[in-house]
Amino acid sequence: MKRSSQTLPSLNRRQFLRASAVTSFGFLVVPGSVLGLNGATSPNNKMNLAGIGVGGQGASDLRELSTENIVALCDVDQSQAAGSFKRFADAKRFTDYRKMLEEVKDIDGIVVATPDHHHAFAAMEGIKRGKHVYCEKPLTHSVWEARHLAQAARGAKVCTQMGNQGQASEDTRRLCEIVWSGAIGAVREAHIWTDRPSRGLFEEYWPQGVPRPSDTPPVPGHIDWNLWLGPAPERPYHPAYAPFRWRGWWDFGTGALGDIGCHAMDPVFRALKLGAPTDVQAASTRCNGDSFPLGSMVTYSFPARTAARQANNPHLRGVSGVGAGEVEMAACKLVWYDGGLRPPRPQGLPNGTLMGDNGRLLIGDKGFILGNKVYPAEAAGVQVAQSIPRSPGHYREWVEACKGGVPAGANFDWAGPLAEAVLLGNVALRVQLREDLTLCKLQWDSAELKVTNLPEANQFIRREYRAGWAL
Repeated sequence: MKRSSQTLPSLNRRQFLRASAVTSFGFLVVPGSVLGLNGATSPNNKMNLAGIGVGGQGASDLRELSTENIVALCDVDQSQAAGSFKRFADAKRFTDYRKMLEEVKDIDGIVVATPDHHHAFAAMEGIKRGKHVYCEKPLTHSVWEARHLAQAARGAKVCTQMGNQGQASEDTRRLCEIVWSGAIGAVREAHIWTDRPSRGLFEEYWPQGVPRPSDTPPVPGHIDWNLWLGPAPERPYHPAYAPFRWRGWWDFGTGALGDIGCHAMDPVFRALKLGAPTDVQAASTRCNGDSFPLGSMVTYSFPARTAARQANNPHLRGVSGVGAGEVEMAACKLVWYDGGLRPPRPQGLPNGTLMGDNGRLLIGDKGFILGNKVYPAEAAGVQVAQSIPRSPGHYREWVEACKGGVPAGANFDWAGPLAEAVLLGNVALRVQLREDLTLCKLQWDSAELKVTNLPEANQFIRREYRAGWAL
């Protein structure tokens, strides 16, 4: 059937991308003016993406997504961004993501890899404009932001993905299959540990437990310090903050728990079908109110759960369960350790077996799983079939979702609640609450998003923003 020459240009870019993703009429090439590609002819399955924070992890994200069109780049540090600027030389360059999203009209999706304190703001700027969003973990800087961002994405009907790449892995799926098989029985304890922020006696990924610097060196010419601060409190520039070292400061980062928690807790949350905790408590090395402690332990309690097993839940990309009916999940605790701390060796672990500097341990009634290795021999001998659909890849999930496929595995409906739980642990680590928290657990009301037994803690569920910034 012959189409009028007026028909195709009347489609907006998103409608066209979605239509092309599900059509069975084969591969079509259309004018670039329809796709916003500056007049060039392009295949219809290319998205126009913009990077926000394009050095470090942002550069890695863009390399993974370079099968699409990278049309705009934004970074407040021109030195950090230099590699991406060179790699995507034709992309428009900006220092303010708000200005970029106002001026570049043909953006389909954004890739956010800023310091943590900008995550919610950059992602929300995209959501408000109907852009699909890929945002690095831990999704947001505060518990309230995680809830708010997930609600906004759901309302705008945009496709989202958090940057916890391991959620798409074989390792995650295999853990779920082993746990759901009943090989180790009901799981009542989970332990997760990391060596961050240190990685040896004399090395560190970034400093924590340190005082705020008192000197005020000049701002390097390649950094827009005002935009780098964004919604965070006014602070003079210092290389103790940027680049990368921001992770250890409450103002800008979320510490070792925020950095690794959304990676390491994700498989456990999926395998054990965890939702919101009922309470949380923490212990740590001594620290000031500016920087995270050198090491900490955070213990979450989760109630018993009756979780539906569904073979191909589109929101969890098949990782929510298998088979039909329901499965009873026992009440359990999850303990997080960082700074090189780790749990005791489980009974039955052979002498000489390393637990590693980073790891996870699930303890059930019939055995335990260290990493993905099952103990004892009787439990390890249970044959566990593959039952969960495998992922096409973490980044591919998001691209396919944007083009009309099922939601990505770490879409914000999943990532938001996960980030809430992770970041609630940081509330329990607040030095301002230390004395009170030695006397009680924080009782958590997820529906109301508040601590019920220590009202002073609720000031840390949502942070204050610098003048001129509002979410």
